[in-house]
Amino acid sequence: MTLRTALTTSILFVATISLTVPSGAYSEKNIITSAIDTVRLDLSPVTCGSWLPYPDYNDRQAWKALFGDAAGPMIAEGEKYLGCQWKVIPATAYLEYERSGDRQAMEKPYDENRVALNILALAELAEGKGRFIDDIANGLWYSTQMTSWVLSAHQPKQSSSRALPDAREQIIDLGAGGLGASVAVIRHFFKNELDSLDPSISAAVDSALYRNIIVPYLDENLHEAHWWLAEDWKPGQIVNNWNPWCNSNVLLCALLTEKNPAVLDRILRYSALSVDRYLNYIKDDGACEEGPAYWGHAAGKLYDYLKILSYATAGRTEMLLRHPLVRRMGEYISRSYIRDGWVVNFADAGARMTPDNSLVYRFGQDCGSREMTDFALYLLYDGKSFCHPSVTLGNDIWRSLESVRCHGVISAAADSLNAQCGLTGSSAPECGASRPSEPPVPASLRKDVPACTWYPETEFAYMRNGSGWFLAAKGGYNNESHNHNDIGTFILYINDEPVFVDAGVGTYTRKTFSHERYTIWSMQSSWHNLPEINGCAQIFGDEFRASGTRCDIRRRIFSTDISGAYSDASQCSSWVRSYRLADSLLEISDKFSLNSRVAADTVNFLVHGNVTIMKKRREVLVEAGKVSVSLHYPPSLKPSVAYRPTDDPRMRAVWGDRLARISFVSAPDAPVAGKYEFRVTPAGH
Repeated sequence: MTLRTALTTSILFVATISLTVPSGAYSEKNIITSAIDTVRLDLSPVTCGSWLPYPDYNDRQAWKALFGDAAGPMIAEGEKYLGCQWKVIPATAYLEYERSGDRQAMEKPYDENRVALNILALAELAEGKGRFIDDIANGLWYSTQMTSWVLSAHQPKQSSSRALPDAREQIIDLGAGGLGASVAVIRHFFKNELDSLDPSISAAVDSALYRNIIVPYLDENLHEAHWWLAEDWKPGQIVNNWNPWCNSNVLLCALLTEKNPAVLDRILRYSALSVDRYLNYIKDDGACEEGPAYWGHAAGKLYDYLKILSYATAGRTEMLLRHPLVRRMGEYISRSYIRDGWVVNFADAGARMTPDNSLVYRFGQDCGSREMTDFALYLLYDGKSFCHPSVTLGNDIWRSLESVRCHGVISAAADSLNAQCGLTGSSAPECGASRPSEPPVPASLRKDVPACTWYPETEFAYMRNGSGWFLAAKGGYNNESHNHNDIGTFILYINDEPVFVDAGVGTYTRKTFSHERYTIWSMQSSWHNLPEINGCAQIFGDEFRASGTRCDIRRRIFSTDISGAYSDASQCSSWVRSYRLADSLLEISDKFSLNSRVAADTVNFLVHGNVTIMKKRREVLVEAGKVSVSLHYPPSLKPSVAYRPTDDPRMRAVWGDRLARISFVSAPDAPVAGKYEFRVTPAGH
């Protein structure tokens, strides 16, 4: 029986889940399946890529218009990969994940191949002279001959539980879905050119896509391996960015390759049910609990999924892009951006990133958010003028193509702003990151971003004052996606300089997502801006939660009882951490009640900069870049400072060589009830 016959004759039963769960944890919104049920779908006209909103490869005038002034840089980028030597990934590279926990031995060459293939394809679309076809053919051929497209860190979901691919079983992960989407898109554009070399190339692509994507996606025996489908979701389980990320890539593969409308309809509806479970899990406030670094993979991939669905249904599901929840999920990124590449970085998110301006702009256009489109243009300002956007590069060819499609619109908007501002400096495909000053118009592009934002379900609070201080604080629980044990923590930036910080996460290894995760220092509450209560740090688990979390954004006050984040050993009945942000002042208060005293309390603060303890004045001086602040502390606590080397390259790229932890320790027999109060002021105040 052929793969196609097996798919055509098999019956896949898909049922919606009906669960009673705590309010705010999971709500049966099911907005995608509801929308699909209201329109009459006929997928016959869209099989094998006829729906794709791009010109044929040979329509050179159309591609020239789409690329505009980005064509030259795109071709130049592609020329770097002429004669590309495709990286061979040996068995030992996969096995290194088991031997040492190193993911990069396999992932680095794998990703380099994916990036090279995408860039070669984009360069050929931009130029159209056939110079890159041989290298594209080589990349496709190499990809189709791989036993599996799954990353070594994710292979243990297969039946063997090993990191080396078992050719007898295919599963789908982020890597498989992404590479599948790439080869499907590239085969679509260049099929005639590839067939002129040898039709076996296209046949190999089709075979690999069915083997690696279509068949395993519809195999109900793989639901446990494909946990991201959330097929059997139960309270306490996480539905994270994998869900829209994998589903969007699978849907794209199917829409570009599947010839049978019945099978295609089955995949579309199955994916809709799955992505609905993700949206049912997402809090109604739209915040990304995984942090801004994951926004592009979470909300951004949801947007990709909905956009692909809208294209394939001739716009009949376009209303989903304008759903209020989708818009709130989009605007999370414009509100989490501090300035100069700094972002709020709770959980595994890094503190530095520059959002994909094309993605933000397109998302904003489709969901009707002026806040997002203005923010995307703001990101194009390089200190002199608004630049033309560059084509989004990397390993995601869908994102790249969509950035090409939108290039002219965003470039025209940038030109209009330059004319409006009377700014000098020529627009260019790539922008610098420096913003030494901001004229009124660039600054005004953030006028729609509220000074304070409260996410009541996720329990994130962002607050700005008129003195250039930015505070972010959180409640939540200690089983969030990419969780750190960090209930009640905060970060503080002053004039866009990080002062009180969250270290973030180092380079991913096997340990990062294992039972050893919380042996990593940056995951522990003791290395966040939090107390050790009665000698105890916070505990991981769904039951370890904040309670009574409140935020008054008008008065810029946030408070949460963090006692529920600690084990019974802490003997803590109440510990209310509160923040009040005034002008040039942050007040931090810990009001507590213990059942008994068994050890000292330690209140920790993680800072970026140099620390000087001035005991006579009961203050600690923190010098962070151009900012100096005083941290005033109560007389009952003894201060000390320890410097932590940031020897992981991912952390060092953000924070430099070290971070400092300031610790304030109580007496071992301190009262069982009381309050610790701290004040952050400009130095000397």
